Amino acid sequence: MRARTLPHARLRSSGGTPLARKALALAAVVSLGTGLLAGCADDGDDGSGSSADGGSGKTKITLGLFGTFGFEEAGLYKEYEKLHPDIDIQQTVVERNENYYPALVNHLTTNSGLQDIQGVEVGNIAEIVQTQSDKLLDLSKYGKKSDFLDWKWQQATTKDGQTVGLGTDVGPMAICYRKDLFEKAGLPTDREEVGKLWAGSWEKFVQVGQDYQKKAPEGTTFVDSPGGLLNAILSSEKKRFYDSSGKVVYKTNPAVKAAFDLTAKAAEDGLVGNQTQFQPAWDTTIANSKFAAISCPPWMLGYIKGKSKPDAAGKWDVAAAPKAGNWGGSFLTVPKSGKNTEEAAKLAAWLTAPEQQAKLFAVQGSFPSAQTAYGLPEVKNAKNEMTGDAPIGEVFATAAETSPVQIIGPKDQIIQQGLTDNGVILVAQGKSPEEAWKTATKTIDNNLDQ
Repeated sequence: MRARTLPHARLRSSGGTPLARKALALAAVVSLGTGLLAGCADDGDDGSGSSADGGSGKTKITLGLFGTFGFEEAGLYKEYEKLHPDIDIQQTVVERNENYYPALVNHLTTNSGLQDIQGVEVGNIAEIVQTQSDKLLDLSKYGKKSDFLDWKWQQATTKDGQTVGLGTDVGPMAICYRKDLFEKAGLPTDREEVGKLWAGSWEKFVQVGQDYQKKAPEGTTFVDSPGGLLNAILSSEKKRFYDSSGKVVYKTNPAVKAAFDLTAKAAEDGLVGNQTQFQPAWDTTIANSKFAAISCPPWMLGYIKGKSKPDAAGKWDVAAAPKAGNWGGSFLTVPKSGKNTEEAAKLAAWLTAPEQQAKLFAVQGSFPSAQTAYGLPEVKNAKNEMTGDAPIGEVFATAAETSPVQIIGPKDQIIQQGLTDNGVILVAQGKSPEEAWKTATKTIDNNLDQ
């Protein structure tokens, strides 16, 4: 899983906000993401361990992961072992990235206790690239750059051209909306018409929210939460919290303040709920149909399904977001200290190849970071129970291919969480935007100084 404005109960993340996706096994169609909340190991396990040749004479390749990457669930390990009978694959999984990542950094720093392959979530990849790349294998000779989204490849590439991580998945952003609530509020329900209402501008999106609220079914808001809206806006910006030199600029970057102010305005106008995403109270708003739209990467559909009542199936649809953005994604890295680095690199490349990413999407709802997978049937023809006949594969592929190449900093998660949990949520709860901005920036700066 991925994300990071969310709670610590979330598993894997995205562009710097906690995530909690669950993944549901699907049949011919995709029911994205719900099972990812299922824990796979005791949180106290730091995921450390070293590769070794098993007593059977096979070469053992170990993976240290967090959350549910889905490789085992999708049968990819068994498939690889069948193709390579001399390989034995074993994984250790820590449920929460906030427990996994500090241990990983410690093992990298000491260059000991590492698995043959280590997962890294996108909110941490910048720090790994900047501070630990000398401990990691250059995977550019194993993965095929042209297979991947350019911006995804760049996220794990150093300034001198070493690619230390191969992307597993991404979280291209769309807007999921309730057709029944839109209709009751006098808004169009066709996904093409809906997308045109706000195309190119988050300000237009908020204006649509104002139109919705005028005739909104009683007790509903246009958007689910201030944190979700802020994250979506910021996910579509190239420069957010850091500049290209690595300097923290979130307080002076006009795009960040504009996103904060627009979200605060939506909160003041009553267009957003006053809950924090992925908390129990927010889950209840899904179950009780209390909002009409939500910022929606592919994995969010699984979460919505898991928290909805049965009669919600088919009432949702998905439209293009005002601007393309990304919320989610992880990488596989290969530490140089491993005993079987060559075999580990080959496995990492195979697991992240387009064909395997397409299989993972069909079973687990993890959207491919390999753009050449978008033409494969598992992606191109994907449907989802919650959104009926909506061509979700095509919608999310378009968003992925047009997302900006973002500047990711080592402390993005701290900044993102401060702007949401100590910022815009306060406006929804009655504070002025000025007070909320002051509280958020003070909290962030205190945390950055630690």
